[in-house]
Amino acid sequence: MAKVLIVDDASFMRISIKNMLTKNGYEVVGEAENGKIGVEKYKELSPDIVTMDITMPEMSGLDALKEIVKSDPAAKVVMVSAMGQEAMVRDAIMSGAKGFIVKPFKEEGIIAAIKKLG
Repeated sequence: MAKVLIVDDASFMRISIKNMLTKNGYEVVGEAENGKIGVEKYKELSPDIVTMDITMPEMSGLDALKEIVKSDPAAKVVMVSAMGQEAMVRDAIMSGAKGFIVKPFKEEGIIAAIKKLG
C-alpha cells in the first residue's frame, strides 16, 4: 500500500487524516506542521503520496507544492483546504497537484482521492 506524508498545521487534522488512511491500509510515513518542514520530509522520506494543506505558517501549501514538484516532477500531491475557491484549485493544479480535497471531508472522499493516485 502507498506511503503517505501528511502536511497540515492543525494537529487534529493530521491525526484525523492519519486515522482515516491507516484504517484503510495506507502507511503514514511522516507528518509536518508547515510547508517548509513538508518539503524537507518529502526529500527525506520519499513518500508515494502527500496530503498538503494550503494555508499554513512559514511556507504555504502552494509554495511547498511548487518546491516538491521542482525536485520531483512525478510527485503525487493532493491539496487539502477549507477554501474551495476556484482560483486556489486552479493554482494548485497548474502547479502540479494531482487532486484537491475540500474540508470538511468525509473518509470516503479522502480515500477516493488517494486511491486515484495509486
